[in-house]
Amino acid sequence: MYRERFAGMYSSWAYSLSQVIIEIPYILIQTILYVIITYPMIGYYGSAYKIFLYFYGMFCSLLYFNYLGMLLVSLTPNFMLAAILSSAFYTNFNLFAGFLIPKPRIPKWWIWIYYLCPTSWSLNLMLTSQYGDIDKEITVYGETKMVKAFMRDYFGYRHDQLYITAIVLTAFPFAFAFLFAFFIGRLNFQRR
Repeated sequence: MYRERFAGMYSSWAYSLSQVIIEIPYILIQTILYVIITYPMIGYYGSAYKIFLYFYGMFCSLLYFNYLGMLLVSLTPNFMLAAILSSAFYTNFNLFAGFLIPKPRIPKWWIWIYYLCPTSWSLNLMLTSQYGDIDKEITVYGETKMVKAFMRDYFGYRHDQLYITAIVLTAFPFAFAFLFAFFIGRLNFQRR
């Protein structure tokens, strides 16, 4: 990229846009294959609405993880440092996704990380789309509850906010792709 920028062949935005766009068909095929294999294997409900939301959530998740990797590479001078930095991100993504520590149990001074964490929105979309409208009763911690009531009480997921979750989940790939393009154009690690 540095050689082409110095020669004036094309702008950093064109390079970044091509890098971002070329990933979409690959991730789309990867998501299709993943959903074909895993959806029936897990035993989720077979409605088109639920399959589409599962596909959509997985597609957005794969996109933002891919674009996050590209962003971290654009922020650091080498791949080794980007790999170290990514492990810090992935640790926080796992911790604040809302599975290990559900949203209602996260301390109020840490809840902002939960809302900034893309995996929390992915988990919210995946679980709410599959189980947020199920009226079947289950026994949890010795008491009988409907599945949707358990999702609301334990995880803090509400089925009526599913579309807000889907919209927010769309923002993460765009944000990471934009930041990747911005930092490719701004940062130059060849200068001393």
